[in-house]
Amino acid sequence: MLKQFYKALFFTSRFYLTALAIILGLVVAFFVPPLFFIASFCALALTLLVIMDIFLLFGTRVPVAAARRMAQRFSNGDQNSVSLTVDNPHRFPIRVKVLEELPFQFQRRDFVLQARIPAQKSHVFSYNVRPVERGEYSFGHANLLVTSFFGLAERHYPAATPQVVKVFPSYMQLRQYEFMGFQNKMQDLGVHRRRTIGHSMEFDHIKEYVQGDDVRTLNWKATARRGGTLMVNNYVEEKSQQVICIIDKSRIMKMPFDGLTLLDYAINSTLVFSNVALQKGDKTGLATFVERQTDYLPPSNKKVQLNKILEMLYAQETQWQEADFQRLSVLLRTSLTQRSLLVFFTNFESLSGMQRQLPYLRKLARYHLVMVIFFENTGLRALTSGMAHTTEDIYIQTIAQKFADEKRLIAKELNRYGIITVLSTPEQLTVNAVNKYLELKASMQI
Repeated sequence: MLKQFYKALFFTSRFYLTALAIILGLVVAFFVPPLFFIASFCALALTLLVIMDIFLLFGTRVPVAAARRMAQRFSNGDQNSVSLTVDNPHRFPIRVKVLEELPFQFQRRDFVLQARIPAQKSHVFSYNVRPVERGEYSFGHANLLVTSFFGLAERHYPAATPQVVKVFPSYMQLRQYEFMGFQNKMQDLGVHRRRTIGHSMEFDHIKEYVQGDDVRTLNWKATARRGGTLMVNNYVEEKSQQVICIIDKSRIMKMPFDGLTLLDYAINSTLVFSNVALQKGDKTGLATFVERQTDYLPPSNKKVQLNKILEMLYAQETQWQEADFQRLSVLLRTSLTQRSLLVFFTNFESLSGMQRQLPYLRKLARYHLVMVIFFENTGLRALTSGMAHTTEDIYIQTIAQKFADEKRLIAKELNRYGIITVLSTPEQLTVNAVNKYLELKASMQI
């Protein structure tokens, strides 16, 4: 008991400053004797107040409790809320300082929350954390340092049991798109409707002709049966098409942007993209590849498919090897028996790097509709848009412009061989990918 008492007892800065003032008073009293009685009285008063303060803090058997509440899983790259409820069992107000043991991934050792809690009341501390890596995050104890109204001593409570939470790909972004779609406010996110060019070959039903219907869809046999009343065929958007998201896990996807790697942006975008494709009635699948490792999830439109995609994306990590497009193309050619939309999330930093993979992309484009999504280097914008004041600035701008032009040249080269390209910034990746998919659906290319 005595050992626990010493471990839980701490003294505040107010106590040490007061004690220092008394010591200085005793030193000065050596030269000014009348001050000795004043300093002695202050020392006695401080001792009595400390004893009273300790009695108030340690005199109750009911501890100051805290409970941490948060979601069972966190969303990567988003603000996740955490709440900590602290109960005051004392009959007097207390002041609480909370030292949260955050997961080591956040690299914060100075995270402190403070509040004054009235007698026998509770207080809720709320804060947000933004993880930038997928995996397990371990929260430790919430260390409470409690002081009374004297503020001389404080008691330590190791409250809130340690918790482990898993960080998954950005499902908050997924919910945001679903909610905005339900409210028909997708345009606020940048997702726009596309005008349908032509019509689908998916027959739905026959109906009477009304002004505005396409006369090319007139059904003359049905018109003859109805005694001359014009009848037209009605078509609906084709469904059950196969859409495969393919994520490159090689070292080129390790490049960071705003705390996240390009791989994390691709994973977050894939999750939203797959959900949109499932809502459109298509079958979605997933493939991730690096040098000698290829993971493949067959396409499906079942309700559990999105959960399977989420679980598969959770464990993906970048590797230091190069991506093996040849191995991937062999796998896709043997696994996919019907024409599908292949959405590649990769990154090409040079034209020569793209040309090494171009033969395999062209081979896939013979049998499938291939869309390559790669990233624009946003760091080059500041270099190319700034003013050049010295010769060195001119050289830097010229080189930066060369790299920016090479990205556009890569997109143009891919388009020559019928490969659809999307050059996007990381923050706009999801919107641009979904918009391109909706455009392809509207134009009946898939």
